[in-house]
This record gives sequence, structure tokens and C-alpha cells, in this order.
Amino acid sequence: VQLVESGGGLVQPGGSLRLSCAASGFDFSNSWMYWLRQAPGKGREWVSTIYNGDGHTTYRESVKGRFTISRDNAKNTLYLQLNSLQTEDTAMYYCAKDRYWELGTVRYKYRGQGTQVTVSS
Repeated sequence: VQLVESGGGLVQPGGSLRLSCAASGFDFSNSWMYWLRQAPGKGREWVSTIYNGDGHTTYRESVKGRFTISRDNAKNTLYLQLNSLQTEDTAMYYCAKDRYWELGTVRYKYRGQGTQVTVSS
């Protein structure tokens, strides 16, 4: 399994970015996929999920209406469109798969190396 994120960068508040995650080594089209983020000094947090099949999506409350997760199964690529970015969106963003729970904590068996998003004026 390999997950490689790209597309991060420095953007002003209110700006936009599109993150990509190139996936390989597994059946991407039949996998639930996730975006996570971790801000400096904070714990990792779940951002969004896209399911296989009908591609149903879910988002954490703070990004609803601003972020859009999508997938291109022909290209084995996961995307996250980030609009109306705020300073509190500054974080390392990761794509991940195979979520599970261990001692009440959610974990992800596979995660990429991340791409940095910095929102600053």
C-alpha cells in the first residue's frame, strides 16, 4: 500500500487549495478513504470520509461547506478541495485507509507522508 499526498502550500485566508493523494497497491475503487490533519501541537483529527460504491461523503463540522472530498477511481486518486481557508485550517494533511479502533481510539492502518497546508496573511 502506498499513499502519496501533494498539493499543499501557503495560501492567504479565504484562498483555496486542492490536495491530491495518489494511491497504489490495493483495490482503491472498493476502499473507504479518509483525509486527516494534524496542526502543530495538536492531535490528529479526522476531516472527511468518502465511501466506495455511491461515493457517499462525510465531513467534520468545522469544514462542512468549505471542503469537498472526491475520488477518481480510474486514476486511483483521492482529492480534497479546500475553499474559504481559515488560519485554523493550517495543518499537515494526510490521506489514509483502513480505519479501526484500538482501546477506544480510532487509528488508521495506512497513511501517507502528508502535505503541509499553511493559511496565513
